[in-house]
Amino acid sequence: MAKALLGYVGGSDPRLLAEMRRLQQRVQDLESELVRIQTENDALAAAAAHHQGESLLDRIDLDVPQAEPALT
Repeated sequence: MAKALLGYVGGSDPRLLAEMRRLQQRVQDLESELVRIQTENDALAAAAAHHQGESLLDRIDLDVPQAEPALT
């Protein structure tokens, strides 16, 4: 009976151990991706805050000569 309980409670099944390792790796991968995306989001938010006070025309870099006043 003790052997049956030991096997039921959590004997080291290689399939379960492999699945647990795979899931732990997946969690680590997702945590790393989350950190990367949060960093990218923070950079975009900082850039947006920096440009918030500027008008759209201020953000566009165009080489347009200044217009001369019209002769009347």
